[in-house]
Amino acid sequence: MIKKYLILCLSLILTIQLHAQQTNGLFKNDSLAFNGYTLFPPINYSSTYLIDNCGYLVNEWQSDYNPGLSAYLLPDGSLLRTLRLNSSFFLGGGSGGGLEIRDWDNNLEWQLFYSQDSVHHQHHDVEYMPNGNILIIAWDYKTAQDAIDAGRNPVNVGLSFWPDKIVEIKPIGVDSAETVWEWNAFDHLIQDYDSTKPNYGVVADHPELIDLNYYTAANPDWLHTNGVNYNPELDQIVLSVRNYSEFWVIDHSTTTEEAAGHTGGNSGKGGDILYRWGNPQTYGRGTSADRVFYAQHDAHWIPKGYPGAGDIMVFNNGKGLTFNVHSSVDVITPPMDANGNYTITDGEAFGPAELTWTYEAPMPVDFYSPNISGSQRQPNGNTLICEGAFGRIFEVNEAGDILWEYIAPVSFGGPLSQGSFMNGQNGAFRAYRYAPDYEAFDGRDLTADTPIELNAIDYECKIYELITTTENVNFLSDKIKIHPNPVTLHLNVENSSGEEIRAVIFDVAGRKLEERYGRDASFQINANHYQQGIYFIKFYNKNNLFLTKKFVKM
Repeated sequence: MIKKYLILCLSLILTIQLHAQQTNGLFKNDSLAFNGYTLFPPINYSSTYLIDNCGYLVNEWQSDYNPGLSAYLLPDGSLLRTLRLNSSFFLGGGSGGGLEIRDWDNNLEWQLFYSQDSVHHQHHDVEYMPNGNILIIAWDYKTAQDAIDAGRNPVNVGLSFWPDKIVEIKPIGVDSAETVWEWNAFDHLIQDYDSTKPNYGVVADHPELIDLNYYTAANPDWLHTNGVNYNPELDQIVLSVRNYSEFWVIDHSTTTEEAAGHTGGNSGKGGDILYRWGNPQTYGRGTSADRVFYAQHDAHWIPKGYPGAGDIMVFNNGKGLTFNVHSSVDVITPPMDANGNYTITDGEAFGPAELTWTYEAPMPVDFYSPNISGSQRQPNGNTLICEGAFGRIFEVNEAGDILWEYIAPVSFGGPLSQGSFMNGQNGAFRAYRYAPDYEAFDGRDLTADTPIELNAIDYECKIYELITTTENVNFLSDKIKIHPNPVTLHLNVENSSGEEIRAVIFDVAGRKLEERYGRDASFQINANHYQQGIYFIKFYNKNNLFLTKKFVKM
């Protein structure tokens, strides 16, 4: 359904008149940024914020707890948020312990503490599923002897051992939940350290299993899984496993009993790893030269209907690189056969051999977050990035140009004054942008004209009335034609959509060459000054949904 929204920011590069040194808030809002509402939970404060593209506050949810660590806006307008609880036992990074749901008006609807010493403890991330259930990442307590008995090298065991488990819960009432499914990493081990212990074998012969001794630190947080994402079309789950610097895909179609074994489910492989990527050293089929990920976060499928749908996107933190230390956002296309099975050649690592897309800063070292962080593909093909350690949220196009940039102005104690220096205390685990036609906004007053930061500087952000939809990205596929192609002098554009469009031309390296606004049904673009070769022309409507066409200059 097409909906009208007032007060969305659509401006060319935002010009801010500085009355003080700007250190936070909105720095840039280009017209090619995807217009929507951005949600972020500051890691050191108990509120969660929703802002528009002007950096104005649309809604705020206040809690009794800091996040632990993720938060999501649900289709009914409520907020699913993790909680950071004190624990005298589970003291690992990303510790959470609970989760809650608050309605749009901040009323607490449901709250669950998933934390019990010497049993389990939620951490980092959760995932809201289409059926209303919730996937939780949790540490599962094992004794040091449990780890040794499974084949762990005793030198690398501390006082306890916390393998990760994924638990699917069904919320009940206001403070309860039913566990409906569970998967535990400790059920899928291989080790080549002690032939007298279970799970002994050749690691390289079993890429579907987890080498118990790859990560050698005595830290009880063995895997440090920091992200969980569900694919409803595949009925699979992808996990970001930081200490192994790779992601794992597992089958969710299993029963809990099957998930603990090696058969069953749509894959027929039970709870074994179906696909993994990022560091083939972990299963003995690569060297350090083959490693791509370094302490990565937020592995997730690009959703259906978005450019790149079905690919897996990862925030590659870069912590552990020995030189040129920097972060990147990487996208890979999983290798699958006609039946939807992941393919791998005997004795070799999982493909692909190359990234499908990546973002690095022009000077790579200028973009680096050693921890937390995430990314999200937008309906128009742009990518929203949260450089979490510094609370920097920005959006880039396919060529890597920054179109929108915002520095979270919240630290310990709440919003900061403009001009304050955050010193890395304004971090955000992730940020998500929601389109104006997202169901959560039905019937909501989204009027906003005040920034979050205190003593905000005056700046001008254009107010524009939009009609927007994300149902079909290629909205102009049958309405815009270009000819002749190949072209020598002038490229004719015929627009029968009835909409005003903007045409942007890029070369094969992704460099923007020129931009034209088409207010008439037909117009011409002078191509005479272009060198011979292949070019791309993107057509945008006023909602920044786009269509790409290719032409050849002779």
